[in-house]
Amino acid sequence: MAVKIRLQRHGSKKRPFYFIVVADARAPRDGKFIQKIGTYNPLAVPASIQLDRQKALEWLHKGAQPTDTVRRILSYKGVLYLKHLLRGVKLGLFDEAAAMVKFQKWHEEHEAAVQKRSDEHRKSQRARRSSYPPVRR
Repeated sequence: MAVKIRLQRHGSKKRPFYFIVVADARAPRDGKFIQKIGTYNPLAVPASIQLDRQKALEWLHKGAQPTDTVRRILSYKGVLYLKHLLRGVKLGLFDEAAAMVKFQKWHEEHEAAVQKRSDEHRKSQRARRSSYPPVRR
């Protein structure tokens, strides 16, 4: 059975909200799924992603194939990097502690960059709002 990690659409018209699910490749987009591993809200800035990293990694090790969008989400959250590091541990290139140190370093840098982007967005929103003259009635 071919298993995919993909998005399942919820929300109303023009207001998408997605569940990240593991499903049989033959099942319809919003149909039956095996396990829900997270959520994705593209309307938030930056897009909010809640993901169970361990479950996603477990399914990737079992051979589940992520779709293109989910692959980008997994990469953004560091799951694919963690899989890469664990493959190095399995090959004997370094031990698991060193892999976790590398992952923690990457994670901290990534979170700082995301926070900076979010702050810049908030600043630009405030500047855009304050540049308009007040409306008097």
